[in-house]
Amino acid sequence: MVEDERRALLTDDERSILLGERDVSEKYYYTVVTRVRKKIEKLESDDLEALDSHDTLLRELQDGVCGDGYEK
Repeated sequence: MVEDERRALLTDDERSILLGERDVSEKYYYTVVTRVRKKIEKLESDDLEALDSHDTLLRELQDGVCGDGYEK
């Protein structure tokens, strides 16, 4: 994997499972959901402070998550 092509929060497999693009058992689906929830909790507890210590990174994250980039 090229350095600039790293994943964000989800792996390719997690993303395709959550999008319903892969047929997995219900048990495995909820295992993936739990894994992603734990990543979000880790982000909240560990990474936000580090991002906030930088001039703009926390704002960039907020814009990426809450901004115009995602419309349902």
